[in-house]
Amino acid sequence: MKRMMPLYSVLIFSFVFFFCSNPEQKKEVMQPKASMEKIEKHPNFNNYWYAGKAEITSYQLSQVRYGEIHQGIAVNIFVTEDFLPEKQVKADAPSKKNIPILKLNSTKKFTTGIYPYSLMNSTFSPIDIRQQAIKISFSAQEWCGNTFVQLNNTSNFKIDFYSYFESNSDRNITLSKDILENEIWTQIRISPTNLPTGKLQIIPSFEYLSLHHKKFTAYEAIAALEVTDHFIVYSIKYPILKRTLIIKATKEFPYTIESWEETISSRGKMLTTKAAKIKTIQSAYWSKNRVSDIEERKELGLE
Repeated sequence: MKRMMPLYSVLIFSFVFFFCSNPEQKKEVMQPKASMEKIEKHPNFNNYWYAGKAEITSYQLSQVRYGEIHQGIAVNIFVTEDFLPEKQVKADAPSKKNIPILKLNSTKKFTTGIYPYSLMNSTFSPIDIRQQAIKISFSAQEWCGNTFVQLNNTSNFKIDFYSYFESNSDRNITLSKDILENEIWTQIRISPTNLPTGKLQIIPSFEYLSLHHKKFTAYEAIAALEVTDHFIVYSIKYPILKRTLIIKATKEFPYTIESWEETISSRGKMLTTKAAKIKTIQSAYWSKNRVSDIEERKELGLE
């Protein structure tokens, strides 16, 4: 007579066989942040961000470059979009595979002496802030040449870097998934109370790393969140880089970014870039490309 395998042995064997011999493990593009529970959006979130318009804010800019302060204009454009997580581009059509994101296009224009700078950061962050930014790009154009950086969020952070400088020449980088300073800006707009604080490892902004020829890696940082009667003030201090970023936003929804400051060492001096809000409007700007539509630029103080 054959002996029957005990029931508990059968269960253990089945468990091990199923989980250890399954050859097709699902590869996730992005992993939720383990320390963060489900995030509840503000009750007015959808009414504000899904009204068919972008939020555009202009800022008076005082930009540090070459050991001096240069005057200019900055513009932040926040808008919701559907994003394809595999191709990591804006979706052309509705699909269950699409991920809802909040995109920030941040631009700066200023002149250093005879020649102008034009900078742009693009950050594509899931509305579900338990997931990190899917894609980030930075570009700089000035009379010496172009610089372009792009991060794609795959099993790790894949970064492609292109520049005309020998010391900053073309390369490909792979980084572990530390906090990205670039995604802090979109997180402020979605859920500022969940901003990371304390001693952290943070990858600084692509603008800072590129313009100052710093190594693309995470640096030790100390982040703090202060809430006053009317504002939220978020700061990140990088001791090794001698750099501090301070962002001020309204305490109440939609958490509009009112100003920011970035203090760095530039040619042996500690100097501070400052941006102060001029005007915020909501506009479907992508459809306003006629000569008559210049009126909104005037409203923003851009003309």
